[in-house]
Amino acid sequence: MAVLIMMKLPGTYSPNSLILLRFMLLLVLSYRTNALVKLPPNVTIPALIAFGDSIMDTGNNNNIKTIVKCNFPPYGQDFEGGIPTGRFCNGKNPSDLIVEELGIKELLPAYLDPNLKPSDLSTGVCFASGASGYDPLTPKIVSVISMGDQLKMFKEYIVKLKGVVGENRANFILANTLFLIVAGSDDLANTYFTIRTRQLHYDVPAYADLMVKGASDFIKEIYKLGARRIGVFSAAPIGYLPSQKTLGGGVFRKTNEKYNEAAKLFNSKLSKELDYLHSNLPNSNVIYIDIYSPLLDIILKPQKYGYKVADKGCCGTGKLEVSVLCNPLSATCPDNSEYIFWDSHHPTESVYRKLVAVVLPKYVGRLTA
Repeated sequence: MAVLIMMKLPGTYSPNSLILLRFMLLLVLSYRTNALVKLPPNVTIPALIAFGDSIMDTGNNNNIKTIVKCNFPPYGQDFEGGIPTGRFCNGKNPSDLIVEELGIKELLPAYLDPNLKPSDLSTGVCFASGASGYDPLTPKIVSVISMGDQLKMFKEYIVKLKGVVGENRANFILANTLFLIVAGSDDLANTYFTIRTRQLHYDVPAYADLMVKGASDFIKEIYKLGARRIGVFSAAPIGYLPSQKTLGGGVFRKTNEKYNEAAKLFNSKLSKELDYLHSNLPNSNVIYIDIYSPLLDIILKPQKYGYKVADKGCCGTGKLEVSVLCNPLSATCPDNSEYIFWDSHHPTESVYRKLVAVVLPKYVGRLTA
């Protein structure tokens, strides 16, 4: 946040100096007037809480026993001070960018961050865990934090929050907080299409139903705990992810349309279920947030958005490296601003900023209506 410190120096200010000082003061006072979302005077979003997978994870996997980590270079090379924090990106991820654009705070801390302070609780935390998903098998395969365990941590958070701000204020914060859930892509890309264990018992429509049930049950649980403004992101166009083109696109790394069709089927079923929940959970705003379409547009029209490379990530060969495969021994591209993907699975901060610029104005008004 911009901060202006003015010291009164000996002597008198010239008229030009006074004009300049007033102009600078106006800049400070008008900070964030260009924000993507301008809430009505009677509407407040005191906090942001994120659940889900690596798209939102800000470091919860750092201290758990899993290979799905990224708290080492070259991750975080464009983060503040070039520090790898456990964000699966070269810089900030959507959790940070959204909480910043809403004017709540600069970064959304991981709930399991050992440096988390009690004062952080009232403005929100992140429970997401890289490689988690709606299918209970998805996090189990790679030993990350399941959605069920994220729910347990959320319950623990509520107790702590009430201890810090009192029960009445805590209930107000929960009722007005923006809850965001991002999951599903790892279920499809990893559990169903790569490992294929679920294919023995589920065809794609049945597996999509399993995922939707997981999402629906999770939403009902956080609703019982006081959540009212709940935004749920769609799955991504996973057939275009560099890792999936490598694993499922054949020798020429073609786009796997079968994967994309599965994502679209899940998204359609998810959208209908969220409409149902919105109508049947009193005083709730439960909405579907389409991230598939804007991300697909960037991938298909990279030059329109200022990018040159859409089929591989910046880390290593860009074809398969992600998490521990993208490590201090991996070379990175000379200019990641030319790349849509940072590693073989996750977009760059630049792309995330473009997606947030589309998502926030379109959906936050509906969530706070």
